[in-house]
Amino acid sequence: MNLPDFLLEMLNDQYDKKTVERIVEGYSKDRYLTLRVNTLKTTVKETELELEKNGFEYEKVKWSKEAFIIKKSNGNIRDLEIYKQGKIYLQSLSSMLPPIILNPIEEADILDMAAAPGGKTTQLAMLSNNKSHITACEMNKIRAERLKYNIDKQGATCVYIMQKDARNIDEFFSFDQILLDAPCSGSGTLNKHSFENTKYFTKKLIERSIKSQIALLKKAIKILKPGGELVYSTCSILKQENEEVVKKAIQGTKVEIVPIEFEGMEDIPLLPTSDKKIIYICPTELYEGFFIIKLKKGAKCN
Repeated sequence: MNLPDFLLEMLNDQYDKKTVERIVEGYSKDRYLTLRVNTLKTTVKETELELEKNGFEYEKVKWSKEAFIIKKSNGNIRDLEIYKQGKIYLQSLSSMLPPIILNPIEEADILDMAAAPGGKTTQLAMLSNNKSHITACEMNKIRAERLKYNIDKQGATCVYIMQKDARNIDEFFSFDQILLDAPCSGSGTLNKHSFENTKYFTKKLIERSIKSQIALLKKAIKILKPGGELVYSTCSILKQENEEVVKKAIQGTKVEIVPIEFEGMEDIPLLPTSDKKIIYICPTELYEGFFIIKLKKGAKCN
């Protein structure tokens, strides 16, 4: 693979040689198709039966009974009725983790700050049994329309769409829980096909992403209720977009990092970190590279 020199420099600055080799090997893999069962419309058992009936072989993961890895397919999964009816949602394993870690609470006011196309939004609705109050924010009109389509298709009736730049949300609003899956360089999602044309993955993209990430996270902290929790995630494995962004955003506040713990976590291919409370996921044939951190706002906080 022909990786950009600046990316290799950044990876070698952050990780040891063996870890960088793991990451580069992960980039070279073709990822399996993965999906999430939408229990607002169906059951895990019904999904298993439909997949088996149509000749799809699958595996499960320890950390979510709704997550499926398609190991062998018989045709296009989008042709199945369970896909057409919104009973399943095609979603990467890594992107299923932030909603699980946030652990949405029924009746809570929840904000998804960068919601389109809606995978995590509808997962939040599912995990809270459609009984939370979710505001899904998306500034781009076309992406907001796609978000609405997926919300309707998935039957996520507890979601309200706010077409707005989340950095400009009025501070009159406040939320019990916030998910910020921030726009990023996508350094964790790269693969051998990405580098057929590298003109879109640049230092400038990383710099623009960092600026936006800091602004979004600062806004999230301001509109998070005292005692509330926030999950910040990116599909980047670069510290500049992750813990360094968090450090800048929480400086001068009473926001603390909360340890991340959930059943089955030991099966996830984690990368070494400077802080055991944060998660970096290594790109593999099953997972995209990802970063996740959970924050809690003190009772009296800026």
